[in-house]
Amino acid sequence: MTVAASQIFHATCVSVRGQGLLITGPSGSGKSSLALRMLTLGAQLVSDDRTLLWSENGQLHARCPAPEIAGLIEARCIGILRSPEIDSTKVALVADLAQVEIERLPPLRRVTILGCDLPLVLQVQNDHFPNALMLYLRHGRQA
Repeated sequence: MTVAASQIFHATCVSVRGQGLLITGPSGSGKSSLALRMLTLGAQLVSDDRTLLWSENGQLHARCPAPEIAGLIEARCIGILRSPEIDSTKVALVADLAQVEIERLPPLRRVTILGCDLPLVLQVQNDHFPNALMLYLRHGRQA
């Protein structure tokens, strides 16, 4: 087993049937908001705002970096909410909210994090974004 050093990222993570979505972007870009919408669709919370990532055997993994924030997620203008959480997940997809997708049928994008090559989607400014991500994590994307 090969384990690389771990690192805490400014990111939120949810999981759907063991397939993690790492949501990245600057403060105020909507990471927690997207995660909240996905939680109502059946995703499970891994971590909000800070995520501990590590690579193991070429696969990226995520978990909450501190027990005092486990199971907590920020809902702007409402407060910090409790949510059932899972301990860790394998990251299967990255959503970068710092960039907006402009192509109707975008190419397959990739990103490398801690030496792991992962599929990447950019922010979609459309109501179907959380639903599409749920379907992507459950069933994948056509090449």
